[in-house]
Amino acid sequence: MPLEAIFCLIDDFCKYFETQSQFVEIGKVRKKTRVPEMSLSEMMTIVVLFHLSGYKTFKDYYNFHILGHFRGCFPRALSYNRFVELMPRTFMPLLVLSQAIRGKRTGKYFVDSSKLQVCHNLRIWDHKVFKGLAKRGKTSTGWFFGFKLHLIINDKGEIVQFCLSPGNTHDSKVVQKMAQGLEGWLFGDKGYLSQSLSDSLLQQGLLLITKVRKNMKPKLLSSLQKFYLSKRALVETVIDQLKAICSVEHSRHRSPQNFLVNILGALIAYSCKFKKPSLKLDLIPN
Repeated sequence: MPLEAIFCLIDDFCKYFETQSQFVEIGKVRKKTRVPEMSLSEMMTIVVLFHLSGYKTFKDYYNFHILGHFRGCFPRALSYNRFVELMPRTFMPLLVLSQAIRGKRTGKYFVDSSKLQVCHNLRIWDHKVFKGLAKRGKTSTGWFFGFKLHLIINDKGEIVQFCLSPGNTHDSKVVQKMAQGLEGWLFGDKGYLSQSLSDSLLQQGLLLITKVRKNMKPKLLSSLQKFYLSKRALVETVIDQLKAICSVEHSRHRSPQNFLVNILGALIAYSCKFKKPSLKLDLIPN
């Protein structure tokens, strides 16, 4: 999606958002605040565009791309330090926007989680930014220190729901809350094997389908259910794009507020992509 289309989407949302509600700024409360020259929609657009720009650091992106190549598009652009200071103001509207552009409820969903490492393991004891918030967790690739990003996507590759949890949270503990209001089939890996979870999801009309361990009896699945289960890697492809293209994970955060803004910006940037990984309808069995 080009810059003009993204800006128009965000600007229209901001006009409606500002007339319907008052958002709370995250950060230190100051008695005297200076009104920034940049509009909220301009700041949100810059945050989202960063995750589609290919830059690995926001500082380089802002100084060379926004203050350089795109100076004509943002004539009232603030200095880098001032912009980073005001970034927490975009958190609440970005959160509401991420919920407003969620994917369609198609009845076929995939769930998975991915680590968001905030520092190298050797620097855990010296890390202060996320002290008391981030936790040590373990994945198939080893231990990490940070958070987990949980995603539920549909068969079109659209993000339907997401959740952030400390790194030591088990995947199955957040699924029920994330899946509220969803009906149909939910496909996950063996990490979501839980009879109590399956029963609670089934009560709301959502059937949890996973592969079984070697010492378990095989489940009776239809050919269509087996097909969708074999395509569970679709959600892993979405996570790969969030990390490789949209830069949802990096270890250079200097405040928890901007960490959340970075995640929301990446999720919205992915949602704005024209082409997303999806299942080919001609391959789906009748």
